[in-house]
Amino acid sequence: MSFKTISVVGLGYIGLPTAAVLASRKQKVVGVDVNQHAISTINKGEIHIIEPDLDIAVRSAVSQGYLRATDKPEPADAFMIAVPTPFIERQDGGHTADLSFIEAAVKTIAPVLSKGNLVVLESTSPVGATEKMAGWLAEARPDLTFPQTHGEQSDIRVAHCPERVLPGHVMRELIENDRVIGGMTPACSMRACELYKIFVQGECIATTARTAEMAKLTENSFRDVNIAFANELSTICHELDINVWELIKLANLHPRVNILQPGAGVGGHCIAVDPWFIVDACPEQARLIRTAREVNDGKPGWVLEQIKVKLEQFHQANPNATRSDVTVACMGIAFKPDIDDLRESPALGIAQKAAELGCQLQVVEPNIEALPQELKYANTQLVSLEEALAQADIFCVLVKHKPFLTIKEKLQSKNAVIDAVGLLE
Repeated sequence: MSFKTISVVGLGYIGLPTAAVLASRKQKVVGVDVNQHAISTINKGEIHIIEPDLDIAVRSAVSQGYLRATDKPEPADAFMIAVPTPFIERQDGGHTADLSFIEAAVKTIAPVLSKGNLVVLESTSPVGATEKMAGWLAEARPDLTFPQTHGEQSDIRVAHCPERVLPGHVMRELIENDRVIGGMTPACSMRACELYKIFVQGECIATTARTAEMAKLTENSFRDVNIAFANELSTICHELDINVWELIKLANLHPRVNILQPGAGVGGHCIAVDPWFIVDACPEQARLIRTAREVNDGKPGWVLEQIKVKLEQFHQANPNATRSDVTVACMGIAFKPDIDDLRESPALGIAQKAAELGCQLQVVEPNIEALPQELKYANTQLVSLEEALAQADIFCVLVKHKPFLTIKEKLQSKNAVIDAVGLLE
């Protein structure tokens, strides 16, 4: 059974590329979002986010009539939900997944569901979220049957298929990467596999919904633990006066050692968030995963302390200067190189804390056109790379953007540089 119309709910960093790739396969795709700016931008054949090759795909899909955006769901054969799943920090220090965006999306599409539809949760979620989604759907549509009560004979098929793409390479990886597809029943898995095989060249691997949910959390927790090892090494090497970049390079000469590169912390909507879902589910068992999260969450604070040290050194060399006489340049505030995504960015948090120190703060971020709300301080401005090089007293390299690689020699000539990402190595 083919899919005549596919609805993608949530047109952000995952939803819009997915909608565009599906539309490029001559599928009729209706994108749904609450952001009116995003809707109008997409319907003009333009994009509201930065992702290589996405603009070409959206322009083509819209112009050919295969992709259209709206704020009201319409009947479709399949619904793919790609909305945020942030976490809520509890008073006891724990972190619980916020599923309110999924619940809102479910309540939005429920009125237009019909027998034979497929609903896929793409949003990275804690174990059991797909079952909760199915429960919400059942509450909203008691006239339809769902897998949790009617198994293989259910009117609606429900599955979970977490995205596993790298920002900056989304369009390619959506097509090439294998996909783990977890249905609430084997029939649900089979139907979801049919949907993804429209555009996925990699293997579509069927499993249960809970296993698919845990697979994505496991992938990102594994990476988080390995990054934490590198970040912890960097702070240890600082205390012991050892070049951590040289150390890692030498250690990685061992045929079975592959240490990652340290940074200013861990950001983004996945690695900085997903491990907490495992910790929240099994707090007594997830000791290593919790520790890794704490190490990575603590790295921005360590970087900020290095900025304070440089400020103190500046004042010792210039005793008549006040904090407002010092200009600090934060080089990069995105959560990773060469993208505009600031979600859970440790660099953004460091810049915000640096602005609160009373110095003049210059933000160098070549991928944005205006400062985010978090940095709307009187002493903070978005400047070009050239302006920062000419005016700043202290440089803090937080993201290894490609444009920064072109000024390595100029940075090396500066007296006060904090290199959190190994740009100068």
